[in-house]
This record gives sequence, C-alpha cells and structure tokens, in this order.
Amino acid sequence: MMERSQLETALIPDARKRSIADLDETDRQILDEIQSDFPLDARPFRVVGERIGRPEADVIQRVASMRPAIIRQISAIFDTRRLGYRSSLAAFAFAPHRLERGAQIINRHPGVSHNYQRNHRFNLWFTLAVSPDADLERSIQKLAELSQPDDHVVLQTLRMYKIGVELDMSGSRPITERRAMHTARADWDQVVPLDAKDRATIVELQKDIAIVERPFHAVAEALHISDDELFRGTRELQARGALRRIAAILRHHNAGYAANAMGVWQVPDEARTDELGFQMASFRAVSHCYRRPVYPQWPYSLFTMVHATSTADCERVLGAIAEATGLQHYATLYSTHEYKKTRVEYFTGAERAWMHSVGLA
Repeated sequence: MMERSQLETALIPDARKRSIADLDETDRQILDEIQSDFPLDARPFRVVGERIGRPEADVIQRVASMRPAIIRQISAIFDTRRLGYRSSLAAFAFAPHRLERGAQIINRHPGVSHNYQRNHRFNLWFTLAVSPDADLERSIQKLAELSQPDDHVVLQTLRMYKIGVELDMSGSRPITERRAMHTARADWDQVVPLDAKDRATIVELQKDIAIVERPFHAVAEALHISDDELFRGTRELQARGALRRIAAILRHHNAGYAANAMGVWQVPDEARTDELGFQMASFRAVSHCYRRPVYPQWPYSLFTMVHATSTADCERVLGAIAEATGLQHYATLYSTHEYKKTRVEYFTGAERAWMHSVGLA
C-alpha cells in the first residue's frame, strides 16, 4: 500500500490546477445551493439569486465562470435501481504492470461511470450499471474475461443507507459534524414503471443544462411539450422516486476536496449491520453508505465514502465513525488515480453496441 506522503503527493497536484482561492464567498454560497437543490423552475438562477441576495444575471455569470473547472455538470440525478437498471461496485486485483490495460478495457463499457485505482491489493474499483434487458453478472464476468485480473469480487448493494455528495464549500461546518439520523426509502430497490414519455424525459433531463435564464425551455422544446408539462412530469418522476434531484456535480479536486477515502468496515454482529449503517450515514462528510456482501478474501460489509480536503480530515471522520460505532476493524482505501468519472446515460442504446462487440448480444 502507498504511504501517507505518497498519497498526498498523488492527490494534491490535481487539486491545484485551479485554486479555490479564486472563489469568493458568493461563489461558494452558489455552489452550496446548487449542488444540493438546483431549482426546478422556469428561471432557476433567479431563484438561487433570491436565496442568497444576488441578481439573477450575477448568478448566471458566476456559474458560467466556474464551468468546467469547478462545476462538472448540472443535470438530473436519477435512481439507477428505480429506473430498472441493475448496478454494482466491483473490485479487481491486477498486477501493477497490467493495471492500465485492464482499466482501459473496463472503461469501454458505457455503463461504467466511475473507475479508480485504490491503494489495496484490489487496486481497481469501478461501478457498472446495466439496462433492464442486460445481465449484470454476465457483464462483469465478461469484463473479467477481457481484462484478466488475478482476482475480483462483485460488491452489489444489499442495503442503501445514504447517497448524495454535498461538499461544504463555505468551510463553516466541522468535518465530523452529524445530522439527524438518515433514513432511506423503504422501497429504495423497487422498480418504477416507466412509459415512453417518461423515458424520453429522462433522456433529455440527464443532459448538461445550458447556463441561460430559462435552461429548461430547451429541454421542453426537445420533447415537444410546454415548460409546464415538463415541470409537471419531472415532479411526478421525483415523487415516484425515479428522480432524486437536479443538482450541480462538482469536480472534487478542483473544488478543493483533494482526498476521497473509502472506509470499509468489518461488523462482527451481523444483526447490528443496519443500525450501524444508519449511524455512519448520519455523518455529513459521508456521501455514500452501503451494505455489501462479504467474501473469504473480502470481510468488509459496510462501505462509507468520505470526501475531504486532506487525507488527515478523512482519517478524522473515519476515526469518529469508529468511536461512535465501536467498530475497530476497518480499512481505508484512497483513490490514487481516476481512470473514468462520468454519469450513467440511461436509455441511449450505447450498451447494446458494446454487447454486440463482445459477443453478449
């Protein structure tokens, strides 16, 4: 595994491509607003401006200036499972000299949205989502056949406790702050029935919006419906759990969050797993918290993702979680190289082309 100094050297240069010192207090206020709740409104930037006491034109100009260096994308965030897609985290172990080739092969699958090198024997970690008519297990097995890792484990979500990255751009909250106990929807893994109109709306809303006064008007025009029809249909998707929210996705490193740690936890008392998972989810710095299967070579059932400005802060959060839960056996895996980070594109047909190319269709 990498030593701490090596990790800092690997992570910090990327964060300095653009200094967050370039952002003033108003920029940070805007980022805090739009990454948690981008308004579903005819003039969303005006709504953001009203929240923070700034003119609409100023908000538009500032958001435009932060793209693409700080803001990666502003679009709808959908619930993969609720759309009928199946997804999983997977960990592959490659010999160092074969890691790059393996990552490139895996990246070719259009359903791979995140692919990272991490400091562990299992050194390549990726997430894969497949459409309702595809086989998740066969797809991962095919990726293993093509890339030939020394070992791999499939880590599907057994229970979701929390999902959602919200970076504290104001820096006003303690890194170990907790909020009221988080609870996930009871029907988090149930598929929402979708008709052709729903799918067409999803295809358009998943695209990066334009930074203009009325960004949703172009979406409605593409669907040949009115703005009011678009807002009504979008709110229905949200009420049914298919749409989580509309939000800005930030480039973590350029926004000053140079470290991300995946804390994985051994739970000796399986009956307490859900209780402990929700405790972990209550930490604000934890963006994702899941229960996953264990294997002889992988004994960790709870996963927590922590984003922070340094590895030291990641360690503080994980230490606070250990103290709160009483769990002593855990490992910390840091991302040391990003091979791919994008959004899953739903109902586009790109996956079918990949399946044909590798003999799965």
